[in-house]
Amino acid sequence: MADEITIGFRFYPTEEELVAFYLRNQLEGRSDDSMHRVIPVLDVFEVEPSHLPNVAGVRCRGDAEQWFFFVPRQEREARGGRPSRTTGSGYWKATGSPGPVFSNDNRMIGVKKTMVFYTGKAPTGRKTKWKMNEYKAVDETVNASTIPKLRHEFSLCRVYITTGSSRAFDRRPVEVLQTERMLTSDVAVAETSFRVESSPETSISGGEHIDLSMSTELVDGLTEPIWEWEQLSWP
Repeated sequence: MADEITIGFRFYPTEEELVAFYLRNQLEGRSDDSMHRVIPVLDVFEVEPSHLPNVAGVRCRGDAEQWFFFVPRQEREARGGRPSRTTGSGYWKATGSPGPVFSNDNRMIGVKKTMVFYTGKAPTGRKTKWKMNEYKAVDETVNASTIPKLRHEFSLCRVYITTGSSRAFDRRPVEVLQTERMLTSDVAVAETSFRVESSPETSISGGEHIDLSMSTELVDGLTEPIWEWEQLSWP
């Protein structure tokens, strides 16, 4: 019972924490059983979305909104092929363009890709409310002056069901949100554009490069890291 989550608390990581702490530790072999009880290792593309809540980390199975997984690189992807995103009932399809993930000190630390699950066969599948954010970390062993390269051994996926609520992932007290908005009200987000390209060369990190062209002063939306479990707010 001592290992159970106290009632009223839930796992609520920021994107920076997902990439800079959880994914980075998994990539560097520093994760342990306690971390995998929160974010297990699983190829989510082999499991139907409706079954994923049942195989989520034992400490997150009570969450009705979002579930996290470390997804290992598929063998076919390691050989230079495209990853399979097809399940028995449908397929995951990328939507929009990949976006950068920034640290609190305005460093690009990863890339986020959003996917939607469709039932049936492409291209005539039916869109569902199941969505996924796939995070990949930037390879920090590569010189920062060169084009950033992604790590592919593991990605971190957040699976969720769209609810239409702008606070679907936010259960912090309203007064905290208002304070944060006041603190970041003068922070301008510069327009950023980049693309992820597949390199013809094979590399340990997977050969995928990010070609960046940006003019950025400060990026908002990132608060002070909270590494623990956040308490739910109740109306």
